[in-house]
Amino acid sequence: MTSHSDRAAAVARIRDRARRQEMREAHYHEARILLLIDKFTATKKGLNGLTKLAKLDFLLRYPAMLDRLLAEDNINWPHGTQPTSSERLAVESRMTRYKYGPWDQRYYSILGSLTARGLITYTSADRAEFRVTAQGAIAATALATTDEWAVVAQRIDLLRRHFNKSGTALKTLIYDRLPDAVDRPWRTEI
Repeated sequence: MTSHSDRAAAVARIRDRARRQEMREAHYHEARILLLIDKFTATKKGLNGLTKLAKLDFLLRYPAMLDRLLAEDNINWPHGTQPTSSERLAVESRMTRYKYGPWDQRYYSILGSLTARGLITYTSADRAEFRVTAQGAIAATALATTDEWAVVAQRIDLLRRHFNKSGTALKTLIYDRLPDAVDRPWRTEI
């Protein structure tokens, strides 16, 4: 028979493990978004708009969907960046179908965390513009050279070359050419 203190200790261990897993996931998403903002930050311009960020992130997280767009446009993947067979069957983390297409409710906390740590800045005018800071550029460069993030960084380069469009244009592209990603009720997983 277990005592109350044994049960309390077990619950505390489970909660601690869940918190650690949540932190690992948060760091993973922050790293990907930092790389995305870094690759789309130029001298005089950053990544323009939350819609654009979400749509580019969708194509990054769902490489099988990006593969379909590239194939339709007769664009080849750079060597070594093609989706693996497991990536064609699954995604690294699910997004939700929302009003304007794929969305992840974590964007606000991810962007807030990156801003609070001085890795990005953003303007909150009519449309948010996200820019990497000098410190963020150093961190992104270091990330992009690791085995874990090198392919992601190369895929972001591909997105920048071929899909550096407005958020509205990307939304339309996804609606028109990837209808299975958006033909579902709001707030359901893609």
